[in-house]
Amino acid sequence: MPLVTKRLRDPDVNPCLSESDASTRCMDENNYNRERCSSYFLKYKNCRRFWNSIMVERRQNGVKPFMPTAAERAEILGAMGNIPY
Repeated sequence: MPLVTKRLRDPDVNPCLSESDASTRCMDENNYNRERCSSYFLKYKNCRRFWNSIMVERRQNGVKPFMPTAAERAEILGAMGNIPY
């Protein structure tokens, strides 16, 4: 597997891996009809927007790494009570 692909499949690097997989699976199951998978695309887009805002906030506050690890993300979502996207 190429290095770039490995990084994108790494849960510590990609916070929206499950949303990405769900949208890809939807496209496969619906013969690449984008209209049928629009809800999956919207959920992925909202996920990226949410984690990007967290990353920007951490960068501004000088927290490294900028993107929280998978364990930190689980704690953040647990503190919120539910998934905000």
